[in-house]
Amino acid sequence: MQKDNLVKDVVCEMMVKPDSYPAHYQGSAYAFCSAQCLERFEAHPHLYVGTPGHPAPKQQGMVILKQRRFVMDEALGVLRTTYLREQISLMMGIEALEVNGTEVVVTYDLLQATALQIEAALQKAGERLGNGWGENLRRGFIHYTEECEIGNLQVAPPAGCH
Repeated sequence: MQKDNLVKDVVCEMMVKPDSYPAHYQGSAYAFCSAQCLERFEAHPHLYVGTPGHPAPKQQGMVILKQRRFVMDEALGVLRTTYLREQISLMMGIEALEVNGTEVVVTYDLLQATALQIEAALQKAGERLGNGWGENLRRGFIHYTEECEIGNLQVAPPAGCH
């Protein structure tokens, strides 16, 4: 696990310094490459940390690719598309990004990123998501189904843990 004073980020598996985005969980210290990886771990540690005899999905090498379509409130031109690609590519777990007019299609690993995090990155890049009631309902449904899927994948903590 350690090499040249580096430790493995259990979310994206990058080697990082032990004091990089530190966290403690069940008596163990963890370090992460980014706030995104730390956030993923803190939200669902048992996707990454198993229990004796029961490895977590990430420890088993699982990759769960999702493809989501995000509708913007207006079409993106060439400059905005280029900037958006640069910003989204900074996220961990992004496999592909396509832009076609008002639609942004992102393929990502659910163990490293969520639709909610991608939406936040889109907004941070200066883009506005479509906000019609149908689009808001669709995004809410996606968030709910992702949380259910993640919950079903987690390795249960040992009995008696809080």
